[in-house]
Amino acid sequence: MLNRFNERYVDRGTIKWMGMFLSEHTASMHEDKKKRSTIVEKKEQMSEDDIYSTLNDAVKTNSMVLIQIEEINANGNYAEDIFGWIEGYEGNNLYVSGNKIELDSIRNIQLYNQIKWSEKK
Repeated sequence: MLNRFNERYVDRGTIKWMGMFLSEHTASMHEDKKKRSTIVEKKEQMSEDDIYSTLNDAVKTNSMVLIQIEEINANGNYAEDIFGWIEGYEGNNLYVSGNKIELDSIRNIQLYNQIKWSEKK
């Protein structure tokens, strides 16, 4: 009996596994696709003096910053802005919320004006 079943059984290969993707996996795939298709607008190239002045203001006022670095991905788009507080610097490196950024690679930096929850409309 068992041998006849094996003789007539036709395996469907990977088709039988296609419905078994986990929801976390498909969500991760959609998020990755969205991230790759996001186009970040090119901000103006700031002079070195303007960059250092903005960094100085951020440190003095303990403000959050938005930094665009001079890095282009495979699609020709700029990487997303690095956002956070300045934690410190060492040599030619700046540390912003756990990210190490070379000062020479900064294209644009802006102080982030956080909107308070009480001011939202």
